[in-house]
Amino acid sequence: MSHAGGGGGDDQKKESKADDVHIEVTDQIDPELEKLLQTVPTKGLSDQEAEERLAMFGRNELSEQRSNPLLKFLSYFGGPISILLEVAALISAITGDWPDFIILVFVLVSNACIGYFEEAKAENALDALKNTLALKTRVWRNSNLVEIDSALLVPGDVIALRLGDIVPADCRLLGIGVQGEETEGALQIDQAALTGESLPVSKKKGAIAYSSSIVKQGQMLCIVVKTGSNTYIGRAANLISQTTEEGHFQKIVNNIGNFLIIMTVVLVVVLLLVKSLEKVNGVRRDFTTVLKQVLVLTIAAIPVGLPTVLSVTMAVGAKQLVSKQVIVKRLPAIEELASVSILCSDKTGTLTLNELTFDEPYLANRGSTNSNFAGNGKGRYTDQELLLYAYCASEPGAMDPIEFAVRTAAEEKVDEIRNRPDKKVHAIPGYKIVSFIPFNPHAKYTEATIELQQSGERFRVIKGAPHVIVHMCGEHDEATKAVLSLASRGLRALGVARTIDSEMTKFEMIGMISLLDPPRPDSAQTIKECMDFGVAVKMITGDQLIIAKEVAARLGMNRTILDAHKLVDETMSEDALIDRCIKADGFAQVIPEHKYRVVELLQKRGYLVGMTGDGVNDAPALKKANVGIAVHGCTDAARSAADIVLLAPGLSTIVDGIKSSRAIFQRMRSYSIYRITSTIHFLIFFFITLLVYDFSLPDRLIILIAVLNDAATLVISVDSAMISQKPDKWRLGQLLTLSFILGLLLMGISFAVFFFARSFKYLTPEQIQTIMYLQISSCPHFVIFSTRLPSWFWENRPSMIFIIAVGGTQVFAMFMSIFGIEALEAYAVGWDWGLGVMASSLFFFLILDAVKVLVIQNWSFELTARLWPSRKQLAKLRAREQRQKELLRIEGNKKKIRKAVSAAFVSKVFHEQSERKGKADAET
Repeated sequence: MSHAGGGGGDDQKKESKADDVHIEVTDQIDPELEKLLQTVPTKGLSDQEAEERLAMFGRNELSEQRSNPLLKFLSYFGGPISILLEVAALISAITGDWPDFIILVFVLVSNACIGYFEEAKAENALDALKNTLALKTRVWRNSNLVEIDSALLVPGDVIALRLGDIVPADCRLLGIGVQGEETEGALQIDQAALTGESLPVSKKKGAIAYSSSIVKQGQMLCIVVKTGSNTYIGRAANLISQTTEEGHFQKIVNNIGNFLIIMTVVLVVVLLLVKSLEKVNGVRRDFTTVLKQVLVLTIAAIPVGLPTVLSVTMAVGAKQLVSKQVIVKRLPAIEELASVSILCSDKTGTLTLNELTFDEPYLANRGSTNSNFAGNGKGRYTDQELLLYAYCASEPGAMDPIEFAVRTAAEEKVDEIRNRPDKKVHAIPGYKIVSFIPFNPHAKYTEATIELQQSGERFRVIKGAPHVIVHMCGEHDEATKAVLSLASRGLRALGVARTIDSEMTKFEMIGMISLLDPPRPDSAQTIKECMDFGVAVKMITGDQLIIAKEVAARLGMNRTILDAHKLVDETMSEDALIDRCIKADGFAQVIPEHKYRVVELLQKRGYLVGMTGDGVNDAPALKKANVGIAVHGCTDAARSAADIVLLAPGLSTIVDGIKSSRAIFQRMRSYSIYRITSTIHFLIFFFITLLVYDFSLPDRLIILIAVLNDAATLVISVDSAMISQKPDKWRLGQLLTLSFILGLLLMGISFAVFFFARSFKYLTPEQIQTIMYLQISSCPHFVIFSTRLPSWFWENRPSMIFIIAVGGTQVFAMFMSIFGIEALEAYAVGWDWGLGVMASSLFFFLILDAVKVLVIQNWSFELTARLWPSRKQLAKLRAREQRQKELLRIEGNKKKIRKAVSAAFVSKVFHEQSERKGKADAET
């Protein structure tokens, strides 16, 4: 209701002005289109005009961009790891090694299927947005009011809107009733899902009602101005369709894959050239034989299980999150949530309850128009009296959110109302409502005449805009201060007064009700816990700046809230805008483009951004964010655009999500280090042995190592893990360097065992191959117990199932080596060699763990940038050094200022003391 403007008349003017700016910025109509909007209201368009405009503007539907399913599936065969698998399969086919060919093709297709079925695309979000449009609407056509499909609406159509209707297209209110009668009323329209405003807005003649918003009160004719993708909601859909960036997780996997493929290609080409030109007994090697040797090296280079193990780890984590009421729609979002450092949260319905409730009121003192604002407590009106009189002047059954909030508060807090016999009737025992005058937009208040049934005394009660009520009560300085105080805090306020004379003409202020969409009970604690885990929370709302600041203060956040319109300041550089975003604790008066822009700017500075929301207006930003989180009660559009859906109200479950995702991240990172280390070890060791000693393992034993060890490592998905207190990062420079160091050390260990075994003349070449199989299977595999955490391996005990799985594969490998399985080309080496190799692997594992700890403890970003230089890394390093210099400069200026202030203070004190001493001497 209009009488509930945010705190008073001044605030209403601000609100109106803000609305005007909003319409001017986002709802401009082209002059050419304006010519088509001159339809006679009660006649409408003719069928012919409608058909012509339908051909011109298209159907009133959101455009769809469908990708070809076959092409989408084939795209999963193009990653670095997939290319390695394809090359290996091709070489196997050329050399006629069909068992290996079948195994490699099976792994390749399996990885592609996993990727294809786990990824959710933007089409689902667009479908959900499309479904929010109304299906039928009433429209004037050929001078008749008829019902047609909303998809057939065109600009210039005159439609009838009434209570409960979903607005089918962007339309301009005409200010006339359904039959053409003049009306000065307004439509109350709920557009929270579109703009994030917590209250329905009052729209009068000339205002634009947005497609998919809901009419909450009133009826009026409107003229359609925009349809389909040109509507407000259509722009949101376009933003979603534009957001097709590669995910953070996929970038990491591709970077790892690119590193391995470059290394493999270089070594394979060198080996191929050398072996092809090499002569044995004066004859060059057969090219097929050379290809088989190259195949061994290629298979050794492929981290076959990398995509599968990581996907299974995330899938198991997603299942664990279901028990915490967190649904993961896109598996890589789990890894990305662990790395999120900024969480942008929608305010209305997410941080707050999205319902107005009774807040701390202002209470006047009886019989005194100049009472102290704080009151003396004795003659002061009470909360119950304030609500009782407000209830008397409330419209029964009105679903206006402010009226509903007043009635609800009175029914909960006022004893007489709470204990009334018939709770369905709008009545108060002992009070009779003689007459009631509903809200009048000119008077700006409602009025009721009340009779006390016991004494027969009558009085009038009014409830409405605070500045109006204060004026009707006469001079009241403290009440005026209260109005300004409530307005400055963004609280919705209602003044309540009653007559105190027999003629019922003199009013006395009872007090002012303040209403606020309150924070959820758990929101403040959730924000604190997020910050404890290193995640900064930024509030985003379509409400006014003062409301956002008040809510932020109640949530325990700073009140540094930025007006979102400043995000499109053309006079500022992009870096300056990004700095604004980083410093702000929230953003007010946002539209979908603003939310999208906030996420985009933060991502450009390198932050991984999470975005929560529940409405259509949040969908573009949810899709753009690294992790989009749809909260409880969200629209289909938000749910489809999001990566994660919270089933419990509010944000409390997001903390569980952060904890679980960080545990999952640690498992994936530990596996990645282990797998890259093993691959580097395999590559370099076999490259040298093939090149120099013409030694390699049978390809089946190599595939057995890769498949068996990775299969055992799958249980890392249920392993215990340490949860970091800061957002996790892959730190690729550190990861690759550590893997390279460990891989080189493993290579050295393997050569030591290789030369040691060759020194025993009684061992056959096949037995040496089996010994090396056991060593290459066990020693790198034990490294995963070290890579599980950045500190010493004993500081976090692995789960028993993980110990059994990893240990079991090595026990199998040991017994296979001791007794031999000739079908797999493994030959018996006996107990002494089997146990000896296993013991040496365990011993060297301890040394490798110490090396890992030393590397991580002495690592820094500067070292990464110099060891693995890239344009992005070097730019980031220069920016960091520049910021460090700037901080030192600022600190130096502060010291100078403090020194100058201190000197000035000492000088002032000395001067004052000299003056006092001079006066004392003169008096003496």
